[in-house]
Amino acid sequence: MSGGTNKKAYQGRKITVTFEAGRCRHAAECVRGLPEVFDTSQRPWIRPDGAEAELLAEVVGRCPSGALQYELVDGGAETRTGPRGSHATPSSGNRARGS
Repeated sequence: MSGGTNKKAYQGRKITVTFEAGRCRHAAECVRGLPEVFDTSQRPWIRPDGAEAELLAEVVGRCPSGALQYELVDGGAETRTGPRGSHATPSSGNRARGS
């Protein structure tokens, strides 16, 4: 295996979700939280337009490993994602990850 990250981006109209397979612990928080977005039997398995961006950001924030992250396309207001937190960067809009 290579030492680099294997991060894949799934772009929606209002939110982009990234997934880093090597970090995933398979806790299934995403699948249980929004099965209409996260469906491992489909390709692509992440469909960001399957739910409202704010709700999707909340579910991504539950990821215990940080394998899932998101960025709001319009860089809108900061979204609190619970105990794992979120942060905004001046140049890139909102980003959050579970960890």
